[in-house]
Amino acid sequence: MGELTEKIKGNTNEAIGNIKQESGNPNTRAEGRQQEAKGEAQQLKGEVEGKLGNDI
Repeated sequence: MGELTEKIKGNTNEAIGNIKQESGNPNTRAEGRQQEAKGEAQQLKGEVEGKLGNDI
């Protein structure tokens, strides 16, 4: 179950991050890049959990 949860969280953070990067505000764009990176990390965590059978 952890794998799916992490992947969903990752997709959500990536999507929100991408939207924020379209902002005219430089601070919001930077926040969007950080949020997208967080989402990518969550995706990777979900993949690892899936391969290890959620044993981590």
